[in-house]
Amino acid sequence: MEHAFGPYMKQLREQQGFSINQLAEAAGISNSQISRIENGVRGVPKPATIRKIADALAVPYSDMMKQAGYMETGLEANPQEVPEWATYKDRRDFKKMLEDDDDLMFDGIPLDEEDKKRIKDVLTGLFWEAKQMNKRKKPGESDQRP
Repeated sequence: MEHAFGPYMKQLREQQGFSINQLAEAAGISNSQISRIENGVRGVPKPATIRKIADALAVPYSDMMKQAGYMETGLEANPQEVPEWATYKDRRDFKKMLEDDDDLMFDGIPLDEEDKKRIKDVLTGLFWEAKQMNKRKKPGESDQRP
């Protein structure tokens, strides 16, 4: 889906009536970075950058994350849907993570139910992606980068 993210972002920007410079200023990132993303030179940005762009364009962060390929469509909508490769231990770990009843807070402020759902949706996608990546590692492969 990488190849589709740049044009998708450009379409959103144009629909909102932003120039590249206006979006860059509103998102707090460089105009050259916006241009490189839209033209496919830079590829898909990191989630933190996507958050800034989504906020500046007033579009749902989760929609942009799906388009960027960070979240699978449908998986976060139904957390009970589990990938075929998931083991019993994977499902147990995931259930424990979602059922933790501690209050979710940001900067000391409790999050409302909508924010909690959005966070759980993102965590769902990231959790299963990380689990799948770990299963693909070859025995003896190091987590450290040169």
